[in-house]
Amino acid sequence: MSKQLGFLHNSEKCIGCRGCEMACKNEYQSDASVRWRQVYQLREKDFSLPTRMFISVACNHCQDPECLRVCPVRAYTKREDGIVIHDQERCIGCKLCTMACPYDRPQFNTVVKKVEKCNFCYQRLDQGQETACVAACVPQALQVVEMTDELDLKTGVLTTLPGMPDPAVTHPSIRFIGPKQGKQIRRDV
Repeated sequence: MSKQLGFLHNSEKCIGCRGCEMACKNEYQSDASVRWRQVYQLREKDFSLPTRMFISVACNHCQDPECLRVCPVRAYTKREDGIVIHDQERCIGCKLCTMACPYDRPQFNTVVKKVEKCNFCYQRLDQGQETACVAACVPQALQVVEMTDELDLKTGVLTTLPGMPDPAVTHPSIRFIGPKQGKQIRRDV
């Protein structure tokens, strides 16, 4: 694999508006029971100082995806750019992938009785466009980035957040910039 694409979510900028979530649903017209991207508010008690923090998560397009490993019909493939693709036509709806994913990202569609998940808008990327979620993020809290050692070494970039599964299991392709904690002082300019 030549590179691994992923998402960088900046919690300093995210306001929890769910624009990314709605853009994904609009792009793919997914069933109401399926949410490929979800915005969550993290629990304040998980941090040492008061903070309000939202995160936006979708499939993490892991370097070692459990969904791909357990699928009995090989409905999952991994592209050269690291994007994990799910072929719904091959899917038999057994839900093994939904049980194997530590992030609960493959979603079972109760209407078609098959699994669905974020495909990283690979069709848009292949045409030189941004993913729908990134394009809709008004505060620019969500970005597509290449997963590199340099990214992981940048100050403030985190590989996980409190309450998330151990990243050593699947090596998810998502990074976070955490929020400033404690009382925020407004400075009028």
